[in-house]
Amino acid sequence: MTTHHAITIVGAGLGGLTLARVLHVHGIRAAVYDLDPSPATRTQGGMLDIHHDSGQVALRAAELHEGFRALVHPGGDATRVLDKDAVVRLERTHGDRGERPEIDRGDLRGLLLDSLPEGTVRWGAKVTGARPLGGGRHEVTLADGTVLTTDLLVGADGAWSRIRPLVSDARPAYTGVSFVEADLQDADLRHPVSAEVVGGGMLFALGAGRGFLAHRETDGSLHVYAAVEAPEEWLDGIDFTDTETARARVLEHFAGWDKSLRALVADADGALVPRRIHALPVGHRWERVPGVTLLGDAAHLMSPFAGEGANLALLDGAELGLALAAHPGDTEAALSAYERKMFPRAERSAADSADNGAMLLRSDAPQGLLDMFAQHA
Repeated sequence: MTTHHAITIVGAGLGGLTLARVLHVHGIRAAVYDLDPSPATRTQGGMLDIHHDSGQVALRAAELHEGFRALVHPGGDATRVLDKDAVVRLERTHGDRGERPEIDRGDLRGLLLDSLPEGTVRWGAKVTGARPLGGGRHEVTLADGTVLTTDLLVGADGAWSRIRPLVSDARPAYTGVSFVEADLQDADLRHPVSAEVVGGGMLFALGAGRGFLAHRETDGSLHVYAAVEAPEEWLDGIDFTDTETARARVLEHFAGWDKSLRALVADADGALVPRRIHALPVGHRWERVPGVTLLGDAAHLMSPFAGEGANLALLDGAELGLALAAHPGDTEAALSAYERKMFPRAERSAADSADNGAMLLRSDAPQGLLDMFAQHA
């Protein structure tokens, strides 16, 4: 017998969980399917700054803002800007309840998961395909052969969404920047120089075409991104199973940089993790397709250089949930209202992200970032 759901959400990331939570607040049931075997299968990344005009709006709609505030990292929104010689060009210390407080991504996801009724998320359910059945209904197939049908299908399944082809032919493209991620554990005790360089919040150490982005996490570790403008195949030429060699190959791009900055990779604990940065076209949108929509990275994947990705996913989920609650019995009106607001918002943020990426690593870096801080001040 085929399982049927009124609302099916593919992906238990921040956006999909926020949608499920807002629907639950309004007495609407949804089923969430996620490919991970459990919520603890993999780490959820580092710190997120949650914006007062997007992510925090979503958490209020989900009736989780007070719980969020309790999990904020004190002092996590401090910022340091250095040049390649480790000269401090800007240092800002903010209060921990500012407009963009920091929270560990895993803590935020846990807050959302704990707010949902047991059984809402079906773990170990990898979606391999979906097809329209007519009348706005869709059939979804899982890797284990399970087939389910749904009246409303929401793709919240990230950059390489299996649901996106139902509404769009667009695919993410390489942005020209690659990251290599590293971690330094128990930094104050084991890596005091790096701990001092990063400070209590976020570090930008920038030069032409490359830089180190790092932040302090709530467990006392440092999470580091070595960013390099490079051809898409650059990472393929590095054997990341050989950590020592991989460190050396990455640091070739930081020859002449201050030793304290190079140590962010040279002294890292554990393996390095390569990541190419992809994005959908700025202004990506689609014509209304009955019974299906997208949110978060599935809808508008962008580079991380404006800090908007998680915030938009949260807001997408909340606004879609509110639209469905406001249009009972008229799913198409709800989807139209949601997409009408989401498309221009996502386009603005994607353009800002692309512009910021070019600005951060331009030839006179970090001057572009310093100018931006001065303008905002």
